[in-house]
Amino acid sequence: MRNKVKNIILTALQNLQEKEGFLPFSDFDIKRPENEEHGDYSANVALKSAKSLKQNPRDIAETIKKEILSIDKEGIFEKIEIAGAGFLNFFLSDSFFSKSLNEAIEKKDKFGSSNIGNKKRVLVEFISANPTGELHLGHGRGAFFGDALCNILSFLGYEVTREFYVNDAKASTQIQELGKTALGKGEAYKTEKLQEKIEKIKDLLKDAKDEAEAGSLLAKELLEDIKDIVENKLNIKFDNWFSEQKELYDTKKVDQVYEFLKSKGLIYEKEGAEWIALSRYEDSEDRVILRSDQKKSPTYLLPDIAYHKNKIERGYDKLINIWGADHQGHVKSMQAVMKIFGFENKLDIFITQMVSLKEEGEKFKLSKRKGKIVSLKWLVDEVGLDPARFFYLLKSIDTQMEFDICLAKEQSDKNPVFYVQYAHARIASIFKKAEKEGFSLSESLFDISLCKKEEERKLAFEVLKFPEIVEDISFLYNVQNLAHYTLNLAKKFHSFYNSCRVLGNEDESIDKNRLLLAKATKQTIKNALSLMGVSAPEKM
Repeated sequence: MRNKVKNIILTALQNLQEKEGFLPFSDFDIKRPENEEHGDYSANVALKSAKSLKQNPRDIAETIKKEILSIDKEGIFEKIEIAGAGFLNFFLSDSFFSKSLNEAIEKKDKFGSSNIGNKKRVLVEFISANPTGELHLGHGRGAFFGDALCNILSFLGYEVTREFYVNDAKASTQIQELGKTALGKGEAYKTEKLQEKIEKIKDLLKDAKDEAEAGSLLAKELLEDIKDIVENKLNIKFDNWFSEQKELYDTKKVDQVYEFLKSKGLIYEKEGAEWIALSRYEDSEDRVILRSDQKKSPTYLLPDIAYHKNKIERGYDKLINIWGADHQGHVKSMQAVMKIFGFENKLDIFITQMVSLKEEGEKFKLSKRKGKIVSLKWLVDEVGLDPARFFYLLKSIDTQMEFDICLAKEQSDKNPVFYVQYAHARIASIFKKAEKEGFSLSESLFDISLCKKEEERKLAFEVLKFPEIVEDISFLYNVQNLAHYTLNLAKKFHSFYNSCRVLGNEDESIDKNRLLLAKATKQTIKNALSLMGVSAPEKM
């Protein structure tokens, strides 16, 4: 609905430019007013354009209003009001409202989808945990955020590739530290689980020529566990598992990108190390890419530059990285690298913040290097995948999170995922009863004018917010808004259910109209939960 409102405003503005000699209008915002008395949508187009047009914004608003009403052949608006300094407040007509909800019912699992992505190719890299141990609670943030974001982008017509970057290079410090532990020369990443893996491949480790090779052998074994958990426990299907060793080192791409940077005059020596002059391109500092040790070993940055050059060469229109909190200092460096490659403003990087576990009032801090972790597998086994996903997605990834395990296991309205799923199951039970009573909706259409109670209209309006919520996420990446939307939708349904008799009214048309509203709500809940990777049970 919002896009239809915006499009008719844009058409009116174009007409006014031709007829009235208006100057081109500035970009404007169209929002849902917080106060329902101010209409269904509000636009600040007159205020935004007053300066360039050198006119009173209320006069501009009046001109725009008249033009919109003259071209509103579809009957979208019941009325348009001018408020305050020049806001345009739009009140939708019942006929347009009813038509929109009937379209939602007709679209079924496609409701909310669109082609705004226009098949643009997007690569989303997420999780990318080092193969040095188990996935822990912190990895859940990037895992579920990344997967839900990919679902949403695909839903809106983007061609999305999910990629897991495997830091398995023998030159990697982490792999070498892992190798020391494998050979009994260190304690890094050591856990009971890791010791079991070492024991399993002890015969292979005997033939390892150095710590790097030992670490590589052990990392390969650990990666299989990560893949199993990701695919079978988290239900995330990656298109690519990108091996740093195979794709970047074995193919000499790391060497090639080093020579490329050197040819650009971006490499210089200082204090025995080699640095890249990133400060020329971004609000960033120069960084070491080859250490001052005898081997001139690469830092994490050099292969990462090679990796992003490889991404660009694969022809993606947009790159999205979802990294852990320990990568915060790496963001500006990679944005500078994008300028070097002429790929400016096409890489978005998101940093996930820390997670702690709340269980009976106790908090457990995480430290993977010390071997003290709470595994993501354990959490999913303990509370179930649906609560795990929903709880993670409720919170913005740029804020710290405390996972309340007791609440996640609770079977009550206090548990947000239970509350939403119960709304879906409750609607399913209504339709089972309606089926037994012989109701058929095959020839019926929803009519908002039959909604005499406030709860009905509020629920219908909440349903029709869904496409807007999803579309906004594709631009703003605020995936948590989808989880909160499902809670609001469930809340409005429960309020509707408690206030409005769905079946058994004196007028059968009321029964059918409320059934249609329930049907639209059920499908919307299912569509939203599906994008989050959460199930929508028919009974609970």
